Amino acid sequence: MADMFLDKFRALVPEYLDEKWTPEEGFTPEELRQLIADSELPAELKARPRLPQVLEEFYLALGRCEEIMEAYHFFFDPDELTVEDGHLLFLEDEEERWVWGVDVDTLDVPDPLIVRRSSNSGMWNDEGATVSEFIFDLLEFSFEEEPG
Repeated sequence: MADMFLDKFRALVPEYLDEKWTPEEGFTPEELRQLIADSELPAELKARPRLPQVLEEFYLALGRCEEIMEAYHFFFDPDELTVEDGHLLFLEDEEERWVWGVDVDTLDVPDPLIVRRSSNSGMWNDEGATVSEFIFDLLEFSFEEEPG
């Protein structure tokens, strides 16, 4: 499958960090596969050939870039991915009030819709965006310069 998001994710390093992207910012495909194999994901998900394409390319491009992975929100490391309530979870806010994921039934979709769960109510809400749209909007907001 051709890369859809890899270059766009790599471009976030110079855009937000004023540094050149280097391969050390992300994982190699082999490292990513091993981290997923070492995760607590259910066996049926570990047996899958890959994550949704958008998440796989995000980790390949930025999986080791702490400045982006932990910018007000925390993207889970690949070996920390988990499934709860039928959703693959990969992101939480810094106060741990919200967690984001995708429905496990949509893992074959290259860029599935993202959903959010409240830690208080346990209710899932549709964010009205795909994973890539949400990530790009979240990082734009996170790195937005303060006025003045």
